[in-house]
Amino acid sequence: MILSIIGVGLLGGSFALSLREKYPNVKFVGVDNSLVNQKIALAKGIVDEIVTIEEALQISELNVLATPVDAINKLLPYMLDHLPEGRTIMDLGSTKEAICQIADAHAKRAQFVAVHPMAGTENSGPGAAFKELLTDKYVIICDKHKSNPESLGLVETFLRDVGMKIYYMQPTEHDLHLAYVSHLSHISSFALGLTVLDKEKDEKAIFAMASTGFSSTVRLAKSSPQMWAPIFDQNKTNVSKALGDYIELLKKFKDAIDQHDLETSLNFMNRANDIRRVLAGIEKK
Repeated sequence: MILSIIGVGLLGGSFALSLREKYPNVKFVGVDNSLVNQKIALAKGIVDEIVTIEEALQISELNVLATPVDAINKLLPYMLDHLPEGRTIMDLGSTKEAICQIADAHAKRAQFVAVHPMAGTENSGPGAAFKELLTDKYVIICDKHKSNPESLGLVETFLRDVGMKIYYMQPTEHDLHLAYVSHLSHISSFALGLTVLDKEKDEKAIFAMASTGFSSTVRLAKSSPQMWAPIFDQNKTNVSKALGDYIELLKKFKDAIDQHDLETSLNFMNRANDIRRVLAGIEKK
């Protein structure tokens, strides 16, 4: 069996490394426009060979589309156009509604499986890939009823074999929830990083005083802009709503502090502390 990784980065590379242990007889081929990424992917053993996208579609039973979401939008129709019968495409995009709409308009929709692994780091590229990234993480499959049983079964088997827990969701539901629990946190981290960088222009010692709390909060600001800008754009309606809710609460928090309203500040923080209970419940599942 041959499996192709289209866009050999963190997610696609980690998926391939995880599968290699389970499927030593599978051949992995990679497609990537970056010569640097190609060399790293070969050197790390992520893929066995670099091919063109046309070659990948003809020889691969499963094509893993792991590019940024704007590139997925452009590549998916072309890939479906040239996909032989009996072959499958799965994507790993962080937004789903626009991608699924593109797939829905194609005659070969049943050969596509819409997937989003809830895993990642602030690092990007094949050099950041590691085989444990996906283990014990949730993965969302959207519109599973629109994929044929063979394609869906193949993808589900591979996802379970790398240790992922599958959750099924509609694309609109996915994008709404992800705006709050993923996309908003990245925007907040980017904004915090910019705020501190602007202040650092006047106070050179500010980073020397930064605590581990600051480092963990701003960690996501190191994420790839090339990946996240298209995500924010594709999910702009939900992201804008999430940002509006967040900004409104920030204003209330600021007002409480400005007015020396200790009771309101304590109330906000006590309510927020409930996130500990929620996250603990998720980790037990």
